Amino acid sequence: MTDATDTRQVTIITGASRGIGAAIAERLAADGHDLVLTYRERRDEADAIARRCASSGARVLLLQVDLADLEATATVVPAAIAEFGRITGLVNNAGITGRIGSFLDASLEESDGLFRVNVLAPIVLTRAAIAHMATDRGGAGGSIVNISSGAARSGAPNTYIPYAMSKAALNALTTGASKEFGPVGVRVNTVSPGTTHTEIHAAAGRPNAPEERAPNIPMRRAGEPHEIAGAVAYLFSADASYTSGADIRVAGGN
Repeated sequence: MTDATDTRQVTIITGASRGIGAAIAERLAADGHDLVLTYRERRDEADAIARRCASSGARVLLLQVDLADLEATATVVPAAIAEFGRITGLVNNAGITGRIGSFLDASLEESDGLFRVNVLAPIVLTRAAIAHMATDRGGAGGSIVNISSGAARSGAPNTYIPYAMSKAALNALTTGASKEFGPVGVRVNTVSPGTTHTEIHAAAGRPNAPEERAPNIPMRRAGEPHEIAGAVAYLFSADASYTSGADIRVAGGN
Protein backbone atom coordinates (compact mmCIF):
# COMPACT_ATOMS: atom_id res chain seq x y z
CA MET A 1 0.00 0.00 0.00
CA THR A 2 1.30 3.46 -0.87
CA ASP A 3 1.76 5.80 2.12
CA ALA A 4 -0.40 8.89 1.62
CA THR A 5 2.56 11.07 2.52
CA ASP A 6 4.39 9.77 -0.55
CA THR A 7 1.95 11.61 -2.78
CA ARG A 8 2.24 14.98 -1.05
CA GLN A 9 4.40 17.73 -2.47
CA VAL A 10 7.39 18.67 -0.32
CA THR A 11 8.32 22.30 -0.79
CA ILE A 12 11.12 24.45 0.61
CA ILE A 13 10.24 28.10 1.25
CA THR A 14 12.98 30.51 2.26
CA GLY A 15 12.26 33.51 4.47
CA ALA A 16 8.97 32.00 5.60
CA SER A 17 8.52 33.45 9.08
CA ARG A 18 6.59 36.56 8.02
CA GLY A 19 5.28 38.63 5.13
CA ILE A 20 5.00 37.06 1.70
CA GLY A 21 6.93 33.94 2.73
CA ALA A 22 4.53 33.24 5.61
CA ALA A 23 1.51 33.74 3.34
CA ILE A 24 2.98 31.33 0.79
CA ALA A 25 3.62 28.75 3.51
CA GLU A 26 0.05 28.91 4.79
CA ARG A 27 -1.41 28.72 1.28
CA LEU A 28 0.71 25.75 0.21
CA ALA A 29 -0.03 23.96 3.48
CA ALA A 30 -3.74 24.39 2.77
CA ASP A 31 -3.12 23.01 -0.74
CA GLY A 32 -1.59 19.82 0.66
CA HIS A 33 2.15 20.49 0.71
CA ASP A 34 4.57 19.38 3.39
CA LEU A 35 6.99 22.20 4.06
CA VAL A 36 10.57 23.07 4.87
CA LEU A 37 10.57 26.66 6.13
CA THR A 38 13.72 28.70 6.65
CA TYR A 39 13.99 31.78 8.82
CA ARG A 40 16.89 33.94 10.01
CA GLU A 41 15.59 35.27 13.33
CA ARG A 42 12.33 35.66 15.30
CA ARG A 43 11.89 32.03 16.25
CA ASP A 44 8.54 32.79 17.90
CA GLU A 45 7.08 34.02 14.60
CA ALA A 46 8.51 31.05 12.72
CA ASP A 47 6.99 28.67 15.27
CA ALA A 48 3.61 30.37 14.91
CA ILE A 49 3.65 29.96 11.13
CA ALA A 50 4.70 26.32 11.50
CA ARG A 51 1.79 25.69 13.87
CA ARG A 52 -0.69 27.27 11.46
CA CYS A 53 0.64 25.16 8.60
CA ALA A 54 0.49 22.04 10.74
CA SER A 55 -3.16 22.79 11.56
CA SER A 56 -3.84 22.41 7.82
CA GLY A 57 -2.32 18.92 7.90
CA ALA A 58 1.22 19.78 6.77
CA ARG A 59 4.33 18.20 8.16
CA VAL A 60 6.74 21.07 8.79
CA LEU A 61 10.51 21.27 9.23
CA LEU A 62 11.81 24.61 10.52
CA LEU A 63 15.41 25.53 9.74
CA GLN A 64 17.17 28.60 11.12
CA VAL A 65 19.54 29.71 8.37
CA ASP A 66 21.26 32.98 7.55
CA LEU A 67 21.22 32.83 3.75
CA ALA A 68 24.14 35.26 3.57
CA ASP A 69 26.18 32.30 4.86
CA LEU A 70 26.41 30.18 1.73
CA GLU A 71 27.84 27.17 3.56
CA ALA A 72 24.81 27.18 5.84
CA THR A 73 22.54 27.66 2.82
CA ALA A 74 24.03 24.55 1.24
CA THR A 75 22.68 22.44 4.14
CA VAL A 76 19.01 23.26 3.45
CA VAL A 77 18.24 20.85 0.61
CA PRO A 78 20.09 17.91 2.22
CA ALA A 79 18.25 18.56 5.50
CA ALA A 80 14.92 18.59 3.67
CA ILE A 81 15.69 15.29 1.92
CA ALA A 82 16.87 13.73 5.17
CA GLU A 83 13.58 14.69 6.85
CA PHE A 84 11.09 13.87 4.09
CA GLY A 85 13.01 11.56 1.75
CA ARG A 86 12.55 13.90 -1.22
CA ILE A 87 11.65 17.40 -2.30
CA THR A 88 9.35 18.41 -5.13
CA GLY A 89 9.52 22.18 -4.97
CA LEU A 90 11.46 25.27 -3.95
CA VAL A 91 10.38 28.87 -3.41
CA ASN A 92 13.28 31.32 -3.42
CA ASN A 93 11.43 33.96 -1.42
CA ALA A 94 13.91 35.39 1.09
CA GLY A 95 15.29 38.76 0.11
CA ILE A 96 16.55 42.07 1.46
CA THR A 97 16.38 45.50 -0.13
CA GLY A 98 19.12 47.57 1.44
CA ARG A 99 18.37 51.09 2.56
CA ILE A 100 16.15 53.27 0.41
CA GLY A 101 18.09 56.15 -1.11
CA SER A 102 20.31 57.37 -3.91
CA PHE A 103 22.44 54.90 -5.81
CA LEU A 104 25.50 57.03 -5.02
CA ASP A 105 24.86 56.60 -1.30
CA ALA A 106 24.47 52.80 -1.36
CA SER A 107 27.41 51.18 0.39
CA LEU A 108 29.31 48.43 -1.39
CA GLU A 109 29.31 46.37 1.80
CA GLU A 110 25.52 46.50 1.98
CA SER A 111 25.23 45.57 -1.70
CA ASP A 112 27.58 42.62 -1.18
CA GLY A 113 25.33 41.23 1.56
CA LEU A 114 22.26 41.90 -0.54
CA PHE A 115 23.61 39.92 -3.49
CA ARG A 116 24.58 37.02 -1.24
CA VAL A 117 21.01 36.68 0.04
CA ASN A 118 19.11 37.63 -3.13
CA VAL A 119 21.25 35.99 -5.82
CA LEU A 120 23.96 33.65 -4.55
CA ALA A 121 21.77 31.82 -2.04
CA PRO A 122 19.11 31.12 -4.71
CA ILE A 123 21.87 29.80 -6.99
CA VAL A 124 23.04 27.41 -4.26
CA LEU A 125 19.51 26.25 -3.44
CA THR A 126 18.34 25.98 -7.05
CA ARG A 127 21.32 23.92 -8.12
CA ALA A 128 20.84 21.51 -5.22
CA ALA A 129 17.09 21.25 -5.82
CA ILE A 130 17.50 20.60 -9.54
CA ALA A 131 20.20 17.99 -8.93
CA HIS A 132 17.70 16.14 -6.74
CA MET A 133 14.58 16.61 -8.91
CA ALA A 134 15.90 16.25 -12.47
CA THR A 135 14.70 13.08 -14.18
CA ASP A 136 18.08 12.45 -15.82
CA ARG A 137 19.56 12.20 -12.32
CA GLY A 138 16.96 9.79 -11.00
CA GLY A 139 14.49 12.41 -9.76
CA ALA A 140 10.78 12.73 -10.42
CA GLY A 141 10.78 16.33 -11.62
CA GLY A 142 9.57 19.36 -9.73
CA SER A 143 8.86 23.06 -9.65
CA ILE A 144 10.82 26.14 -8.60
CA VAL A 145 9.33 29.60 -8.07
CA ASN A 146 11.52 32.66 -7.72
CA ILE A 147 10.03 35.68 -5.94
CA SER A 148 11.29 38.68 -7.85
CA SER A 149 10.00 42.27 -7.89
CA GLY A 150 8.61 44.87 -10.23
CA ALA A 151 11.81 46.75 -9.41
CA ALA A 152 13.69 44.35 -11.69
CA ARG A 153 12.09 46.12 -14.68
CA SER A 154 11.78 49.67 -13.33
CA GLY A 155 15.34 49.79 -12.03
CA ALA A 156 14.08 51.50 -8.85
CA PRO A 157 15.83 54.88 -9.40
CA ASN A 158 16.25 56.96 -6.26
CA THR A 159 15.10 53.97 -4.24
CA TYR A 160 17.27 50.82 -4.32
CA ILE A 161 19.01 50.18 -7.62
CA PRO A 162 21.21 47.35 -6.23
CA TYR A 163 18.07 45.54 -5.07
CA ALA A 164 16.54 45.97 -8.54
CA MET A 165 19.75 44.57 -10.05
CA SER A 166 19.59 41.52 -7.79
CA LYS A 167 15.99 40.81 -8.77
CA ALA A 168 16.84 41.17 -12.46
CA ALA A 169 19.48 38.50 -11.86
CA LEU A 170 16.82 36.26 -10.32
CA ASN A 171 14.68 36.75 -13.42
CA ALA A 172 17.62 35.62 -15.54
CA LEU A 173 17.91 32.53 -13.36
CA THR A 174 14.29 31.67 -14.18
CA THR A 175 14.78 32.22 -17.91
CA GLY A 176 17.98 30.19 -18.18
CA ALA A 177 17.10 27.37 -15.80
CA SER A 178 13.62 26.88 -17.25
CA LYS A 179 15.16 26.30 -20.69
CA GLU A 180 18.04 24.15 -19.51
CA PHE A 181 16.07 21.90 -17.20
CA GLY A 182 12.61 21.80 -18.79
CA PRO A 183 13.67 18.68 -20.73
CA VAL A 184 14.39 16.88 -17.44
CA GLY A 185 11.12 17.66 -15.71
CA VAL A 186 11.87 20.81 -13.75
CA ARG A 187 9.68 23.86 -14.26
CA VAL A 188 11.06 27.25 -13.17
CA ASN A 189 8.91 30.37 -12.93
CA THR A 190 8.87 33.84 -11.40
CA VAL A 191 6.30 35.79 -9.43
CA SER A 192 7.00 39.53 -9.40
CA PRO A 193 5.13 41.42 -6.68
CA GLY A 194 4.62 45.14 -6.80
CA THR A 195 4.58 47.17 -3.61
CA THR A 196 3.10 44.92 -0.93
CA HIS A 197 2.21 45.46 2.72
CA THR A 198 5.14 43.79 4.50
CA GLU A 199 7.88 44.74 6.96
CA ILE A 200 10.46 44.97 4.18
CA HIS A 201 9.71 48.68 3.76
CA ALA A 202 10.38 49.47 7.41
CA ALA A 203 13.64 47.56 7.20
CA ALA A 204 14.60 49.76 4.24
CA GLY A 205 13.85 52.91 6.21
CA ARG A 206 10.49 53.80 4.63
CA PRO A 207 7.72 52.13 6.67
CA ASN A 208 4.97 54.13 4.95
CA ALA A 209 6.13 53.24 1.43
CA PRO A 210 2.95 51.27 0.52
CA GLU A 211 0.74 54.25 1.31
CA GLU A 212 3.10 56.72 -0.35
CA ARG A 213 3.23 54.70 -3.58
CA ALA A 214 -0.48 53.83 -3.76
CA PRO A 215 -1.51 56.94 -5.79
CA ASN A 216 0.86 55.86 -8.59
CA ILE A 217 -0.44 52.29 -8.74
CA PRO A 218 -3.27 51.79 -11.26
CA MET A 219 -5.37 49.97 -8.65
CA ARG A 220 -4.54 52.76 -6.15
CA ARG A 221 -3.42 50.42 -3.41
CA ALA A 222 -0.54 48.21 -2.40
CA GLY A 223 -0.89 44.45 -2.49
CA GLU A 224 -1.40 41.99 0.33
CA PRO A 225 0.82 38.95 0.94
CA HIS A 226 -2.00 36.47 0.31
CA GLU A 227 -2.43 37.92 -3.20
CA ILE A 228 1.18 37.02 -3.98
CA ALA A 229 0.73 33.58 -2.42
CA GLY A 230 -2.16 32.84 -4.78
CA ALA A 231 0.08 33.24 -7.82
CA VAL A 232 2.69 30.95 -6.28
CA ALA A 233 0.04 28.35 -5.50
CA TYR A 234 -1.06 28.37 -9.14
CA LEU A 235 2.48 27.66 -10.31
CA PHE A 236 2.63 24.58 -8.08
CA SER A 237 -0.79 23.36 -9.19
CA ALA A 238 -1.67 20.87 -11.91
CA ASP A 239 -3.14 23.78 -13.86
CA ALA A 240 0.41 25.08 -14.39
CA SER A 241 1.82 21.80 -15.71
CA TYR A 242 2.76 23.47 -19.03
CA THR A 243 3.89 26.77 -17.51
CA SER A 244 7.64 27.33 -17.31
CA GLY A 245 9.83 30.36 -17.81
CA ALA A 246 6.89 32.63 -16.96
CA ASP A 247 6.92 35.85 -14.93
CA ILE A 248 3.57 36.53 -13.25
CA ARG A 249 3.36 40.18 -12.25
CA VAL A 250 1.16 40.78 -9.21
CA ALA A 251 1.53 44.53 -9.11
CA GLY A 252 -1.87 46.19 -9.27
CA GLY A 253 -1.49 47.07 -12.94
CA ASN A 254 2.08 48.35 -12.85
